[in-house]
Amino acid sequence: MALSCGIIGLPLSGKTTIFNLLTGMQAPTSDFFTGKTSTNAGRALIPDERVDYLSAMFKPKKTTYAQVDMVDVPGLVRGSSQGEGSGNEFLATIRNADLLTHVARAFENDEILHAEDSIDILRDIATIDMELLFADLQIIENRLSRINAAAKKKTEHPLELPTLAKCQEFLLTEKPLKLLQLSAEERESVKHIPFLTDKPLLIIINVDEKQQAAADYPGRQDVEQYCAEQGYKWLTVCAKTEVEIAQLQPEDRPLFLEELGVSEPGVSRIAKAIYDQLGLISFLTAGEDEVRAWTIRRDLPAKAAAGKIHSDIERGFIRAETVAFADLQSCGSMAAARDKGCFRLEGKEYPVKDGDIINFRFNV
Repeated sequence: MALSCGIIGLPLSGKTTIFNLLTGMQAPTSDFFTGKTSTNAGRALIPDERVDYLSAMFKPKKTTYAQVDMVDVPGLVRGSSQGEGSGNEFLATIRNADLLTHVARAFENDEILHAEDSIDILRDIATIDMELLFADLQIIENRLSRINAAAKKKTEHPLELPTLAKCQEFLLTEKPLKLLQLSAEERESVKHIPFLTDKPLLIIINVDEKQQAAADYPGRQDVEQYCAEQGYKWLTVCAKTEVEIAQLQPEDRPLFLEELGVSEPGVSRIAKAIYDQLGLISFLTAGEDEVRAWTIRRDLPAKAAAGKIHSDIERGFIRAETVAFADLQSCGSMAAARDKGCFRLEGKEYPVKDGDIINFRFNV
């Protein structure tokens, strides 16, 4: 199952342009308020030069990149959690997402209106934050009402009620639940409740070409300080121009990216930020049939990583024949890497590293 990411933000912030950049789709965008209430859904392939390298080496029948399911929800407005605009319609769509990506507008364009009538990135980020916070308060109130209405006030976990009260009190301080320290037992008691403010959140500042080239935008220091305090990761992307560059021939893209002032495409930078936020890495498998990137959490034991491919491989795990991608690239071929002793036989507890190329030995 692919990871899932919900894209949120105010109307006309460039959410759908970011969605198109990541998925390669052409979902309709607009320069004016449309009152759209539908969502866009697509799958983003995670760019990986290591997969490209191995594909060129093995010339497999199939090449499979890591993937993230993207959902672009209608633009939120102040009061969405209380039913304004698209209201709560978006919540069911993104509550089960692994991560939220908030697109905030920095770009200047007099022809495109702003939901709040002016460019103020910090205000816009805080507006969406409050809507997510209010939505979490509402789900706590609803859960408490159901528990109290039950005859015996029975909960699934003895700590659920006090933990909900603790979460409610913390949210009332206007801080996201990701900053609340909970014990393992407390987290277990509310794991069935998909809190929005407990999800990893990536802020994408949607800048214009001048801002991207200058690596600056209005209020940058205040925005970065706020994001750091809230536990958010952030990066800048000139979404409109990056979409145009992505439509060029691959050999032409580096020159235009350099003129834009970035060293790698926005797709790659966003993908890396998503993986970093979620604590994820990719290990690789390679052969004549398929070259593939597999997404796992950082330092997952080799035996468990084998299970991502097939449960039989995990069950019959013997050893993980492993070579680091950097070593293979340095040697130039699998045979040379083997001759130089770069291959290792790792046991079931070996913490898999990003870029490990693994052949699992197993017997069932």
